[in-house]
Amino acid sequence: MNEHTLSLRLERVAANVPEGARLADIGSDHGYLPVALMRRGLITMAVAGEVATTPFHAAQRTVRDNGLEQQITVRLADGLAAIEAHDSITAISVCGMGGETIRDILESGKRHLSGQERLILQPNGGEQPLRQWLMNNGYSILSEELLRENRFYYEIIVAERAEAVVYTAEQLYFGPLQMQARSPVFIAKWQRMLRLKHKTLASFEHARQAVPEEKRKEIAQQARWITALLA
Repeated sequence: MNEHTLSLRLERVAANVPEGARLADIGSDHGYLPVALMRRGLITMAVAGEVATTPFHAAQRTVRDNGLEQQITVRLADGLAAIEAHDSITAISVCGMGGETIRDILESGKRHLSGQERLILQPNGGEQPLRQWLMNNGYSILSEELLRENRFYYEIIVAERAEAVVYTAEQLYFGPLQMQARSPVFIAKWQRMLRLKHKTLASFEHARQAVPEEKRKEIAQQARWITALLA
């Protein structure tokens, strides 16, 4: 993967960035996403934010090698602190981290959100707490996509600030729009998850140390939800 050829996962993230956006890509790694979008003429400016020095320098190099220093600013900063008011950001992408990590980035960087931006989030697991944060903070989920790449399942969640919306516990767990669409990849993911939940519950029965009742109940509840979903 490079700025010329994005992974399938990043291509699907790119497809959800509005044309002409001013993008903040948080945790930009090599900066491939903003550079690819800028090379295609799909965004007007970008900020690539990185908290670690090695990927920060890698992103700087990608931007420099493509002659885009005037259009893309690479900043060493923690989460949304990479965004400055004068950037007038209209879209924020956060990809390739756990859902809880993305949630924490959004929560701790709230003051950098104007509420006008589109959020394009690609969590690696932990989607439920991330959706919970979106609901609690007045964001409505516009689209959801599930794809499989290199044996892993990836979800893309696109949200914008809107009228208050309330999702059920099951919708937060599966994704409200995914539940409606029920794509083949969605069904395959949850068939696999159900097998894993049953395996986990069976292992609890034979565990040497007692598993907290709360944990056992939570997984049993999830297994019931998945069974009902697939019925």
